[in-house]
Amino acid sequence: MSEDSTHPPPPSSVRPVDFEEARVVPGVAPDSFILIVSGTKPYLNMKVELSPLVYVRQPEHWGIEVTGSLPGVGLPATAPYTVSLPLDGVLGTEGIEVIGARNRRTFDVP
Repeated sequence: MSEDSTHPPPPSSVRPVDFEEARVVPGVAPDSFILIVSGTKPYLNMKVELSPLVYVRQPEHWGIEVTGSLPGVGLPATAPYTVSLPLDGVLGTEGIEVIGARNRRTFDVP
């Protein structure tokens, strides 16, 4: 069954969420960076998070998924979101890749 506004996902489901903007900014400490992602979530009460993928070996670009979860029934109204993640321990040899529901963006991080 496909998901749409008339058939919201089941309670507490986790799924990828689209993003509109992603950027990497310097952190407070030397050689530290923070990923900031923003967009529009499909449900007013959806919690959006950045979830780094797990790897056996450090990849060139570490994948970080933009995911949304619902604590119960989704309130079918869109709302803006902004989330951030310190990149300590989740940097690939060249940088990161932000992965949304239908879009991806790669960043080279020094």
